[in-house]
Amino acid sequence: MTEPVTSSDFYLRSAPLGTPFHVVLIEPEIPPNTGNVGRLCAATCSKLHLVGRLGFQIDEHAVRRAGLDYWHLVDVVQHSTLAEAEQRIAAANSERTPRTWLFGGHARRSYLDVAFSPGDALVFGKESVGLPRELLEERADDVVGIPMPGVVRSHNLANSVSIALYEALRQNRGLDVPNTTYSLL
Repeated sequence: MTEPVTSSDFYLRSAPLGTPFHVVLIEPEIPPNTGNVGRLCAATCSKLHLVGRLGFQIDEHAVRRAGLDYWHLVDVVQHSTLAEAEQRIAAANSERTPRTWLFGGHARRSYLDVAFSPGDALVFGKESVGLPRELLEERADDVVGIPMPGVVRSHNLANSVSIALYEALRQNRGLDVPNTTYSLL
């Protein structure tokens, strides 16, 4: 006798966008944050780009020890510089030149006030200091932030990426659920 199928046997799934978003982390320092962002990228079919010197190893042993059980599902690329990452992202997008959005705590414009497009790069700085001030000043038109009503200085890096990436997906109907149910049974 088989057990009846219940609503808890199903998961809400949307179809991946044809062109993925790119999450770019500049010199991330904390392995669990990068692991959470990696899992988020795997869950949203987004690409993860790690730029510069990492504050940890991402070899198989280090990843396993950190409990990053979804790392094998992450489409991750390492780059020496942000310019190198942007060149690779642009080369992968034949339809249009993707935009690079720099997320900063001192932004004058909210991420809710911009239009994200598939293929765009969402760039976040290291946990301790964010993105370099010179970069933010040089590319002020590309800087956005996450409004915060509380007195906390900033969100955790993984939370910030989640907030931004899900808004980008929402704007581009990347969270629309077809009239089909999916079972992982």
